[in-house]
Amino acid sequence: MKMFFFITLLFAQSLLSKEWPYPQDTPQTKPINIGTASDRPYDISRLILARGPYNASLNPQGTIVAYMSDVSGAPQLWLMHIKVKKVTQLTFGNGITNYLWHPNGKELIYGADNNGDEREAFNLISIDGLHEKIVLPFSDAYRVPGWFDASGRHFAYSSTERNGRDFDIYVVDFNAQSNKLTPRLMYQAEYFFRPHQWQPNGEHLIVTEAVGEDGANVYLLNNSNGKMSSVFKPQIPSNYDNFVWSGSGESFYFTSNEGQEMNALRQYDLSSATERILFSGVYDIESVQVCMQGKYLVWTTNESGFDKLHIYHLQRDNQQQIPLPQGVYSLSCAEQGKDLLVRITGPTTPGSVYLVDLTNQQTELLLAPNMAGVDNEEMLSPIAVSMPARDGVTIYGLLYLPRSKQDTLPPIIFNVHGGPTSQSRASWKPAIQYLLGKGVAVLDINVRGSTGFGKTYAQLDNQEKRLDSVRDLVDALAWLKKEGTVNVERSAVMGRSYGGYMVNAVMGAYPDAFSAGISIVGVADWVTALNTASPALKASDRIEYGDINKTRWQKFYAENSPINTVHKINAPMFYEHGVNDPRDPVAESDIMVKTLREKGLPVTYLRFPDEGHGISKVVNQVTFYQQLANFLQVHLID
Repeated sequence: MKMFFFITLLFAQSLLSKEWPYPQDTPQTKPINIGTASDRPYDISRLILARGPYNASLNPQGTIVAYMSDVSGAPQLWLMHIKVKKVTQLTFGNGITNYLWHPNGKELIYGADNNGDEREAFNLISIDGLHEKIVLPFSDAYRVPGWFDASGRHFAYSSTERNGRDFDIYVVDFNAQSNKLTPRLMYQAEYFFRPHQWQPNGEHLIVTEAVGEDGANVYLLNNSNGKMSSVFKPQIPSNYDNFVWSGSGESFYFTSNEGQEMNALRQYDLSSATERILFSGVYDIESVQVCMQGKYLVWTTNESGFDKLHIYHLQRDNQQQIPLPQGVYSLSCAEQGKDLLVRITGPTTPGSVYLVDLTNQQTELLLAPNMAGVDNEEMLSPIAVSMPARDGVTIYGLLYLPRSKQDTLPPIIFNVHGGPTSQSRASWKPAIQYLLGKGVAVLDINVRGSTGFGKTYAQLDNQEKRLDSVRDLVDALAWLKKEGTVNVERSAVMGRSYGGYMVNAVMGAYPDAFSAGISIVGVADWVTALNTASPALKASDRIEYGDINKTRWQKFYAENSPINTVHKINAPMFYEHGVNDPRDPVAESDIMVKTLREKGLPVTYLRFPDEGHGISKVVNQVTFYQQLANFLQVHLID
């Protein structure tokens, strides 16, 4: 097996070092034909072009909403002045990856990479778009943005600048007496450390250290002396997230599942170094915000993939649940003003932004999506389902059933999320709506290892238990057959990132289960994938997968990677991969495609030269989904 590992590694590296020998796999964009708005079912391209704002947030003064949109063809930064409802595009060019408001509310810092390579530069731009300066130029390092302090003088981030592996904490001082901004190394780290919010009018910065994909240690870093103080370092890895300071800076709020299954809302007091649980229940608490100068505490609960909004008046000890359209919520509130901003993505909306008046709970639709001629009332919502695995574990999912009445049961497609510590949620998924229009059912599955169903469930696929989650797909198929609502003899499985690995794995390990497979930026060989993963992934991979530098794990993954069962695949396959992918190198899909083609199987492969781990350009998104629709029409629907 050790010899196999070296041969595989050398082969993968050789694929990266020369031109791919199949030029037809480089997608060629074509004019878009989306049909008419009256056509049914909707063309896949029309559903893809339905889009809405995302990553929306209020400036500290509560007067301007910033958000991202790719309506111009690439992800860009847009602003809406709330009072006059005026919308302007702020950034242009190849697209941005993220942004953050400056505390003065007149500037924003944004990140941008090169065609998906995730090596970001950061610029500071004024809200009128007339003044812009480079804060951090492009480099070979990976960077994770943090926050500004309350004055706006300091901006914290983590980066691999020092050695290419470890994410150290840096601070940019905008008041430095120099025309060139020179970051200061604040803390030298090992593996992945990340800065969060600064203490209001104080010196402390909340920092987390990744412990696997769903665990963290928490520290306070003093900006004056560089001292790092441990706050939480549990023996059993636990999740810590959603940090936000109280208005006084004497405490901070956060969510954690330490000592329990679900994430609870908690408060940590600095003076006494104690924590207390404020709210806890059977669902994860997420998206915590402190609003109106500390008067209101706001959060969401993740209820089987659907969010609910909760508002709590701290002084009156009064909690309310605010009804909003179905979907997944992200929240933002300003230091000043009475409004809470809620961005919703759901089965019927690609992105809608609401303002909620915290004083009277009145809601206003501020930004509506452009549905591209799609009637959102025709879009279908899923139902939450659960099913037993053969070992007694309960598997979860969201089941979408087509509206049309048919003489025969509809075919079924499994959609497997990435992560693996992630969750299929009730968000906008145009490919699923397209399939429903074609009379195909979809199971958006949450196999063991998914989040949202407790700490124990999220850890059931760790290390040696990896293949148990692959088996869950087959057990879910057996449950659907027993239920009798779909035709499991006409079934396909698709997934992106870790979900792409799941497709590669199940199609080889259980070759008679599914009629077709769609693997998007998926792993073929865990040994090479873990060795060549980006630094942020390597930091968490040690817990999730095991330390690949150790012989034990090299042997385990050499024996238990999809490349070892690729010869058993006997169904049509569809692959997509960006050449610039820093997380799962393109060689992972290359080796699967080459091997399957040598076997004589029909394989469709889209190898984008200007994309990375995702598809960010609209023209490439349309090309991808058109080809995917064609593949499914031939191999599943007809």
